[in-house]
Amino acid sequence: MHSGLWRFGDWYDPIPDSARITLGEGNSPIVRSRRLGPSVGLKNLYFKLEITNPTGSYKDRFACAAISDMVAHGKTECIATSSGNTGASLAAYCAVAGISCEIAIVEGAPEGKLRQMLAYGAKLYRIRGFGIDAKISDRVIECLRILSSRPTAQMQISAFAYCPVGMSGVKSIGLELAEQGPEPWDHIFCMAGGGGLVLAVARAYEQLYESGSVLQLPRVECVQPVGNNTISGPLRAGFEIAQAIQCTSKISGLQVPSVIDGNEVINACRKNGGTGHLVEDDFIWKTQSRLAREEGIFAEPAGSTAVAGALQAAIDGSIDPNAHVVCLVTGSAFKDPASLEAMVRHTSAPLIDLSDLERRLDSVR
Repeated sequence: MHSGLWRFGDWYDPIPDSARITLGEGNSPIVRSRRLGPSVGLKNLYFKLEITNPTGSYKDRFACAAISDMVAHGKTECIATSSGNTGASLAAYCAVAGISCEIAIVEGAPEGKLRQMLAYGAKLYRIRGFGIDAKISDRVIECLRILSSRPTAQMQISAFAYCPVGMSGVKSIGLELAEQGPEPWDHIFCMAGGGGLVLAVARAYEQLYESGSVLQLPRVECVQPVGNNTISGPLRAGFEIAQAIQCTSKISGLQVPSVIDGNEVINACRKNGGTGHLVEDDFIWKTQSRLAREEGIFAEPAGSTAVAGALQAAIDGSIDPNAHVVCLVTGSAFKDPASLEAMVRHTSAPLIDLSDLERRLDSVR
């Protein structure tokens, strides 16, 4: 009996049992919103907590399938790009598999994620302009493609455009959601950088629908920061293709100025009735803080973005208050120390004397 990600192994690109590695990824829980949903009139808002994965993000699903595929083909060198979470996941799974891991990092990657990658033994280098400028970002990927052309190497980028086998593992999110809902989901809100997560969830449901396992397709909603409007704006405006941009968003992990999987996302969301949502960075940070203080969910800014999109849609009146809505909470706040510091900058833990505590007792007697 397979566990973790491999419980759905028959739904992915084929990887033999002998090559399948695992750290216990997948099977993340869903929890019902107690305060955020009701505050905007949503009666059935849920969160899928991908922060419970081994390295703290949903990218473990990608890395599990991607590195298992490398094991199956006898590859020993992983060449990758990352803004943080992908790199941490790949570094961890490479450590399990005994594969070297070399990662080109976007300029603005949080130090916490870099330390996590380094702790797993990865070799890193940050590249100026990568993740901000589309031309530089595209050129970085082209250089890595050449580097990974060696027989022992393989490039890993968490996008269907580059690594469909690894991304097939991300479809497990949709497969789990189909089992977990108290009712069929009406809306699934996903954050998007390059769009791979949105596409994976949409494709999982397409497979489920075609097999007769579900009777309706949920609307898969694509949420991006205003400053990284590659997909959501064009999707909402009725355009057929995504657009490359100059990224101005400060939300780490969602600074992806190139199209990547964007065109396929637009096509997939059109099929299921989903649309695009753009949210300001400040609203994402506010949502991150509210998730912690009102729901007990400790998410990084990128991991809070889908929730911000759902709240904004509810405020705008574009969601039925009775709809069953689930948001993917994709990464832990432990992975982004700067955003965590910003959340608590107006509070502190002062050192006090016992006499100070005793005076408090006097005040309640």
